[in-house]
Amino acid sequence: MIIPTVTLNDGHKMPVIGLGTYQIRGGAGLDQILAAIQDGYRSLDSATNYDNEGIVGKAIRRSGIPRSDFFISSKLPGKYHRYDDALKAIEESLARMGLDYFDLFLIHWPLPKRDHYVEAWQALITAQKLGLIRAIGVSNFEPDHLDRLINETGVTPAVNQIEIHPYWINNDRLLADKNRGIVTEAWSPLGRGSAALMEPKILELAKKYGKNAGQIILRWHLQHDVVPLPKSSNLQHQRDNLDIFDFQLTPEEIRIIDGLNKPGGRVDGQDPNEYEEFE
Repeated sequence: MIIPTVTLNDGHKMPVIGLGTYQIRGGAGLDQILAAIQDGYRSLDSATNYDNEGIVGKAIRRSGIPRSDFFISSKLPGKYHRYDDALKAIEESLARMGLDYFDLFLIHWPLPKRDHYVEAWQALITAQKLGLIRAIGVSNFEPDHLDRLINETGVTPAVNQIEIHPYWINNDRLLADKNRGIVTEAWSPLGRGSAALMEPKILELAKKYGKNAGQIILRWHLQHDVVPLPKSSNLQHQRDNLDIFDFQLTPEEIRIIDGLNKPGGRVDGQDPNEYEEFE
């Protein structure tokens, strides 16, 4: 399967769906990632804080598929936001993965109370110039955080990875990204196994299109120009999550799913203005 791509604001191309790897670790995780690669996934999203960069890199090498065919992402943890620490952390992440470069590297959380995210961004800019990273971006950044990066460095993130799912459609942030030419990725795009998969309106659409609820939700993301990163260790679910390119929801059906949004619908209540990232 050849997955379509979206062109980032720096000219790099990124697959329109990727595999989230949060909580996929160890030997079992290696097998799960290898199976996903065999099913057609080429975009793999990791993070230092996921404690799995090693097995993601091992899966890439074991797959027998050229490195150039992959789009590999990882993320900088909050404890390394200082400029020198960030550069060393990027080099360490590459060493753990056994890679020469990342296709995309993100600042995991802004942590505005600590207020070092501009310094971290400057380190990503340097790492990009050194050839360690191709595209640079952020995760969980609010519009004011984005504007500060842009105003103080002159460099706009290529990607902002934020929480989006039917109970938290995050439309204001999505529009803010679009207005700045930033592609939005969605973590927990299915709501982390939430009740959204049992929503009657979504199940009705699934029956109409001969799909499952997860496929309907992932298609909804694509039609909002969002790149979903569904995480699943279930091999059938991994395959199903790629089978979303042969149908299209109507504008009214998109609005129906938008209408499931809930105040306080975040899966873990993580407000980027307040959240203090785990170490």
